[in-house]
Amino acid sequence: MTRLSVNINKIATLRNARGGNIPNVFKAAMDCERFGAQGITVHPRPDERHIRYSDVHEIRPFITTEFNIEGNPTDSFINLVLEVKPHQVTLVPDAHDAITSNAGWNTIKNSDYLKNVVSMFREKGIRTSIFVDPIVEMVEYAAKTGTDRIELYTEPYAENYAINRDAAINDYIASAIIARDLGMEVNAGHDLNLENLNFFISKIPWLAEVSIGHALIADALYLGLENTIQMYLRELKLK
Repeated sequence: MTRLSVNINKIATLRNARGGNIPNVFKAAMDCERFGAQGITVHPRPDERHIRYSDVHEIRPFITTEFNIEGNPTDSFINLVLEVKPHQVTLVPDAHDAITSNAGWNTIKNSDYLKNVVSMFREKGIRTSIFVDPIVEMVEYAAKTGTDRIELYTEPYAENYAINRDAAINDYIASAIIARDLGMEVNAGHDLNLENLNFFISKIPWLAEVSIGHALIADALYLGLENTIQMYLRELKLK
């Protein structure tokens, strides 16, 4: 079964909007695990507008499932990852002022750079994943970096799902097959939700993990966090 990693950035965004410690990011992470999440994802950015580096240090010792840190591998990000040693690091090429991740790596142009970063993390026993668009050539060059996994950027799929879901998924299936054939595991994330999630995993049943934050936390405002996590877990079961 595909694993669910809950991205808790939006919890931190809400806390930071008011100051103080409500909602409590640490408690939210622990509750997500207690309610059935199989991993916790954070995406710290240089301006710390949501998850702070201090949050990462606080949470890491208490994660009992899997800890995934996403981000652009700047010097400060690399140092953070090497200090806390998460189970997985996901390399994302977002600009410092990006509202959210909006594209995968050009793995051809950045091949040498990514090889060096991947090698650095793998030497420390940290599984690596590279965020890529569903383009076969980008997947092929990702494999040349030595990465363990790729994460498919799924916003285009989500945008086109209601229009023509079969057309929306085609490039993802092709990319996932190539990744599997090249010895990489496949993750996915960005704008996956209760409506489009099950169809996605039904077409790529070997998907290792999905990382979901914005939609899940938004759903939790109406449905409650425990119930929402259970609903997402049900969508991850093949029907």
